[in-house]
Amino acid sequence: MSGNTKAYFDVEYDGKTGRINFNLFEKDVPRTAKNFRELCTGVHGFGYAGSGFHRVIPQFMLQGGDFTNHNGTGGKSIYGTKFEDENFKYKHNKPGLLSMANAGPNTNGSQFFITTVVTSWLDGKHVVFGEVADDESMRVVKEIEALGSSSGKPSKPIKIVKAGEL
Repeated sequence: MSGNTKAYFDVEYDGKTGRINFNLFEKDVPRTAKNFRELCTGVHGFGYAGSGFHRVIPQFMLQGGDFTNHNGTGGKSIYGTKFEDENFKYKHNKPGLLSMANAGPNTNGSQFFITTVVTSWLDGKHVVFGEVADDESMRVVKEIEALGSSSGKPSKPIKIVKAGEL
């Protein structure tokens, strides 16, 4: 292990429960990784537990993290509503990357996405700060991806029932 933190989601979807484990790139993207980790643990009294994936597009990504409005318009970081793009060291060069969703430069909050394919057009626009940690977790990601649509609206609810640090 390279000293990077691990976090997880326990997710309910389509009558199933699965766990997605993440490796967070805390050494290289410390502020962004800390934001995600502390939203997983809920140490500030708010976070990902109880929220869902509101946007799932097959052959692209799963997006979640809006625990305030639950529709992609909300969320907040541990640093306030929004925080800056930390760096673009990591590229969107493989499936299973964990990256910040945003509304333009320096508008990171709590929303994130997990890639299911290479998404190189997002390089320099979204901060990659982690990855899906193992094959079993990626299997869960792929099962959730199958509930998506071209519009992004999932065919069934996808809920993060528990989140934390490993």
